[in-house]
Amino acid sequence: MYQFSYADIQTDSVADAKDRERQLLTRSIDLLVAARAVGTQSMEAIEALHFLNRVWTSLVEDLGSPENALPKELRANLISIGLWLLREAEDVRQGRSDNFDGLIEVSQIIRDGIQ
Repeated sequence: MYQFSYADIQTDSVADAKDRERQLLTRSIDLLVAARAVGTQSMEAIEALHFLNRVWTSLVEDLGSPENALPKELRANLISIGLWLLREAEDVRQGRSDNFDGLIEVSQIIRDGIQ
């Protein structure tokens, strides 16, 4: 029988969480790319913007939690980026913008920065 230390389990949990975050951001990016191809008034756009909203609302909430282990300055920067993404997505949804490129690029940068 194998025995694992708490540190090993915690490390695995952190790695698993980061992997899930990368997967969610990748899915969001894929949906945004598909939406960009067919336009802001499409079902693809609605799905992509809704998914982005759910992902970033959850991430911002987690980043705002005192239990989050990331450094405060990094958390604050990521919250600011998340709020921008949420505002920009709402502008696209409302027809005030068609900035899928910005949403995609920022999401890719964040996803690629998760280590």
